[in-house]
Amino acid sequence: MTNNTPSLDLVEFIETQILPKYAEFDRAHNLEHVTRVIRNSLELIRPTGADTNMVYTIAAYHDLGMCGHRADHHIRGGKILATDARLKKWFSPEQIKIMKEAVEDHRASASRSPRTIYGKIVAEADRDIDPDRIIRRCIQFGLANYPEKTEEEHWVRFKEHMHNKYSKDGYIKLWIPNSPNAKRLSELQNLIEQPQQLREAFNRIFPEEVAILNTDSK
Repeated sequence: MTNNTPSLDLVEFIETQILPKYAEFDRAHNLEHVTRVIRNSLELIRPTGADTNMVYTIAAYHDLGMCGHRADHHIRGGKILATDARLKKWFSPEQIKIMKEAVEDHRASASRSPRTIYGKIVAEADRDIDPDRIIRRCIQFGLANYPEKTEEEHWVRFKEHMHNKYSKDGYIKLWIPNSPNAKRLSELQNLIEQPQQLREAFNRIFPEEVAILNTDSK
């Protein structure tokens, strides 16, 4: 039976040296997000037979590249992992190469399939398709990166992003057959096809996020 519990000393290293870095990122890529990606990744170990320590580490490092521009954060994140000499305590050079490639391959807009099962796992785990959560994260990203926009301008950006990424014609791809994400993506696509309901969801969540942002800035 495949064990989906990573080594305790690796967990201690990740939790004290790596995960705190996510406090520096926007609310769509914060500690809550990476913790969820780790949890989702570990749940995919048994059906794939992947190495637990590798899956855990890839998930923990996958968005560290957000320390720079978002557009190439997956490439930067792979370099951060590959050059972290501390990982040599747990992994061989070949394993580190595979993990680097997995981080590089996790981005939803990638034009090709991840090169290994490890890239597919983190890509799938990063999707975490829950309609409300997806909507909230999209709004959070907009507020963090385009604070000058009006609410209506945020709605236009939000609607365009949701269609481009999550609609039936969108670029998002799922890599693990029969994963829980498949059903939830279908639900989200149905919502996107009903603009009035999508706007109602935006109108419900947007003021909540603005209020949180205002509270945090005080």
